[in-house]
Amino acid sequence: MIYQSFAQLYDQLFDPEMYQKWEEFTIKNLPADTKSILDLAGGSGRLGVMLAARGFDVTVADFSAEMLSIADQHATKAGVNMHLLQADMRDLSALPQYDAITCYADSFCYLADAKAVQKTFNEIADHLKDNGIFLFDVISPYQTDVIYPGYMFNYEGEDHQRAFIWQSFKDDDVDHGVIHELAFFTRGNDGRYDRVGETHYERAYELPLLKQMLSQAGFNSVEVGSNFSTSIKEENPTRWFFKCHK
Repeated sequence: MIYQSFAQLYDQLFDPEMYQKWEEFTIKNLPADTKSILDLAGGSGRLGVMLAARGFDVTVADFSAEMLSIADQHATKAGVNMHLLQADMRDLSALPQYDAITCYADSFCYLADAKAVQKTFNEIADHLKDNGIFLFDVISPYQTDVIYPGYMFNYEGEDHQRAFIWQSFKDDDVDHGVIHELAFFTRGNDGRYDRVGETHYERAYELPLLKQMLSQAGFNSVEVGSNFSTSIKEENPTRWFFKCHK
């Protein structure tokens, strides 16, 4: 059997267009004098590599040591230097301050509750320099309550060596909660498939609550948009994008 970890398979199959869009959104909204960037929950470092290639001093922080190992491989392949740090985003006390902090892929929605989100917002505000900027996205309650329940996505590679199944269900135990069942299948030389699976839990928050938490953390200006912009373009956005000034 050819065994690959969940982190490796996730990195290989994640839509690269999303990283390009996050990069464009980031560059568009960064102040001209930005030098240092912390990409929080930066995973396999693909966005970090793109930003480092533009000349920024980039730190990628993630809870997963395996993801950071993959990020190191991407940085080496691209010939860029990045700081890699294993960290829980609810406690950034070991980190310095940055000109900008980014956090994408609805990472805050994986935290346990609003209390954890508030603590993380507080940590981020504390680790931004004066006039620093915080850019992030989250899925909306419309996504968790309407789009995700009953959602299914299936993928099979053209060579029939890999397959991916993603199913989502409503989480009745929390408001605006959703459960994702993810399974990767890789085919070995013997023709049999090896399965790697995980269960992910997400929850969304109402926009007024998010704004309140950001204000409480110390952000004095908050712009909210959708579709990779800072203006709402849909009646029912599935994802919000935030630009926050300290």
